[in-house]
Amino acid sequence: MKKHHQFLLLSSVCISLLASDIQASPADVSIPATDDGLPGAGPIRRYDWFKKLWLRKRTGWAKRVQQDQGALVFLGDSITQGWGDTMGGSFPGVKVANRGISGDTTRGVLIRLQGDVLALKPSGVVLLIGTNDLEEKASPEVIAGNLKLIIAALKKHNPKMPIILCNTFPSSASKRRPADQIRKINQLYFAAVKGDPQITVLDTWLLFANPQGNAKKGEFPDLLHPNKLGYAKWAAALRPLLATQGYLETGPDDFKLEPGFISLFNGRDLTGWGLRKRKSLKRLENFDGKKTSEDKRYVAINGRLVVTTPPEGRRFQQLWTTKDFPKNFTLKLEFRATPNADSGVFIRSPQLQCRDYLLAGPWKELKNYKPQDWNEMIVTVKGGTAHCTCNGEVLNAAMKVPATGPIGLEGDRGQMEYRRIRLKELE
Repeated sequence: MKKHHQFLLLSSVCISLLASDIQASPADVSIPATDDGLPGAGPIRRYDWFKKLWLRKRTGWAKRVQQDQGALVFLGDSITQGWGDTMGGSFPGVKVANRGISGDTTRGVLIRLQGDVLALKPSGVVLLIGTNDLEEKASPEVIAGNLKLIIAALKKHNPKMPIILCNTFPSSASKRRPADQIRKINQLYFAAVKGDPQITVLDTWLLFANPQGNAKKGEFPDLLHPNKLGYAKWAAALRPLLATQGYLETGPDDFKLEPGFISLFNGRDLTGWGLRKRKSLKRLENFDGKKTSEDKRYVAINGRLVVTTPPEGRRFQQLWTTKDFPKNFTLKLEFRATPNADSGVFIRSPQLQCRDYLLAGPWKELKNYKPQDWNEMIVTVKGGTAHCTCNGEVLNAAMKVPATGPIGLEGDRGQMEYRRIRLKELE
C-alpha cells in the first residue's frame, strides 16, 4: 500500500511536469481545432495565414514570460500589433509588452489571455479589441459578452491592476465595420464596466471619428489601421492616464513662480482647497494635508491636481479654494484634458468652460489649443469682469464676475489635470 501511494505521488509529479512542458510547447499555443469547450462565443479565425501568425507570435512570447514580468501589457489585434514591440517608443521608461495579434477577435483574446497576459503578472493592461468580430459578422451583443469575460478574468487575476479600455476605433462600412455597429459596441462596452473604478474608459472613438462616425483617410489610410499620425494621437490620449496611474511623469514639477504671484496649489497635497455649498459657497470641508478627496476624484500627483475620470461616465463635482479673492487679480494655470473631457474653472462663482475644446467645444476653432497636452489659461479680473484666454486666444473678453469669491475646479467627464495654479493681486 505504501509503495502504491509512492507510485501515485510520483505519477502526479510527472503529470505536473508534463503539463508544464506542454504549456511551453508550440502545440499548446496553436489555435484549437474546434470551438468545443472554449470560453466565450462568436468567431475564432482559422485562416491559414492567421493560424501561422498566431502560432509564431505566441511561441515567441512564451519564451519571454520571465523577461516581460510586470509589464504594462497592450492587448488587441492588428492595430495594437502594428504599433511595434516598444509601442513606437511612445512611453519612455515604461516597461511594455505588446500582445496584439493581427486579425484577432474578442474570443481569440479570451482564449489566449492566460498564457499571453496573466502569466506576465502585468502591472496594467491597455485593451483595444472588437473590430475584427464585426468583419466576421458577430453581433455587438456577442462581442460585448466576450469583453465582459475578458474583464472578469483580468479583475480576478488582480483586483487592483489598472485597466484602460479603449473604445473601438472608427472604420468604414466598406470594411464591413459600419459606424452604427461600432457605436453599439462601444455603448455596450461602457455599460459592461460602468461604475467600476478599476477600469478607465478612453474615448478613442470620438478622438478619431469624422462627422459621419467613420475613420479619416489622413489618419487611417486604409480606413482600418492608423498611420504614424494616428498612433501619435493614441499615445497622446493615453499619456495623461498613464501619468495618473504612476507610469509616467513621476518626478516633481520644477516650475518656479514669477515675482508677485502666489501658488494656489503646492503640488503635493490639497492644502488650501476644499468643499463648499454650491449656491451659497459656504465652506463645508477643507483638505489641508490630504493628497486626495475622500472619493479620490481630486488627487494631487507630482505637481498636478488631477480630476480623475468618473467610472459612472459623468459626475458633477466642485473643488474650491478655501480663500476668497476680493481684489483684482491675474490667475494663471495650465490644464491637460483627455479626449472629450469636460471640466471648468470657476472665477469667484461663474464658470469658465475648461474642456478638450476641439472635441467638446464650445471653442472648437482654436488654433493654438494642443489636444492632450498642456495649455495655458490666463484670467485677468478687473472690476466686475474677467478677460480669459487659452494659449493667447480669447475665450471670453468680458465675463461678468461678483465682487469677491473663491477659485473653483469642476469635475464632469473624462480626466482633467491642472498644474502651476497661481495668482497675482493687482492694484
